[in-house]
Amino acid sequence: MTWKRILLACAVVAGVAAVVWLLLPARLDVDAAQVQAGPMQVTVDDLGETRSHDRFVLVAPVAGRLARISLHDGDAVTENQLVARIAPLPLSTRELNEITARVASAEAVQREAEQRVRRADEDLAQARRELERVLKLVQDGFIAPQAAEQAKSTEVMATSEAEAARFRARAAAADVMVARSGLAATRGAGSANLVLVRAPMAGRILRINDPSERVVAAGEPLLSIGDLGNLEVVVELLSSEAVKVAPGMPVLVEGWGGDKALRARVRRVEPYAVTKVSALGIEEKRVNVIADFVDPPGPIGDGFRVTARIVTWQAEKVLKVSASALFRCANAWCVFVIDDGRARRRIIEVGHRNLIEAEVTAGVAAGQRVIRYPSNDVSEGSKVRIRTGD
Repeated sequence: MTWKRILLACAVVAGVAAVVWLLLPARLDVDAAQVQAGPMQVTVDDLGETRSHDRFVLVAPVAGRLARISLHDGDAVTENQLVARIAPLPLSTRELNEITARVASAEAVQREAEQRVRRADEDLAQARRELERVLKLVQDGFIAPQAAEQAKSTEVMATSEAEAARFRARAAAADVMVARSGLAATRGAGSANLVLVRAPMAGRILRINDPSERVVAAGEPLLSIGDLGNLEVVVELLSSEAVKVAPGMPVLVEGWGGDKALRARVRRVEPYAVTKVSALGIEEKRVNVIADFVDPPGPIGDGFRVTARIVTWQAEKVLKVSASALFRCANAWCVFVIDDGRARRRIIEVGHRNLIEAEVTAGVAAGQRVIRYPSNDVSEGSKVRIRTGD
């Protein structure tokens, strides 16, 4: 009888243990990511396009018959090269007065552009003097090295503005040349003299509106010329995103067809927004952000589509966690930390964020593993098992 009782008791204990084991909740399979320290960037991303920094649209200076243009899109031209010929029509007194006024207006714009060049050169000289003073103070230990970086950025921006002012002056001078050629053509008897339209700069023909021989009106566009060696990137940002961007911020140009991103730098955030209609029919306020290439653009041409990532914040080493691990708990951010096979909820403090990861300032430590995409089945104390491969 004793052995029978012992065997019966063992069977009862085994049965109870089996029932308890069956009733225990199974471990949940979860994906995990490790909290780690490393570099991090916060960017504003949007589509943009490239364009020639110095683009000239040549127009007919007078009304007349345009001879067929023998050049083609993409052809290289030199400065002052003949690109079109126009046999002008006889002009009335009113039209002659209009051309004369156009010449005067072009000359006034040229004088204004020359004044802007002088002002930009003075600003550049001042920026260079300021940079020298700051570098001296940094070398002597009176101010922090960040001041030298700011002064260098100011000097770079002043250099860019001076260069842009000089190109605007060249464009104004070209407009004066075109306007004067139209006026000169009207002084021949019977308007028999040909008006010669010449390239204002060395570059490439971006587009010829119509190469055929035809009658054109004064001011009608004939062709566009640009310098493909001096491209810029134009990005249309939502106004709510544009306020985060400032001149001097680095830009990563992607999606242009190459294997790696090209570096650029923000030159200007335009001070006005325009209304655009999205693909969903929603009106949006968009602001143009213009950036200059730092790396050579290579085979990129005018009007190419790119993806621009404007870096608004970056750090070399911060504690960060996968953004997929974050979830809201009341008014705070939380994560589930895997501790000895169980999920433990932790309230954390989040700093900067991007689409992939978030900066953590308190709540977890480097090396801890957190649950990615936690489901509703995961709660405090849940038994979890990391999926194979994590």
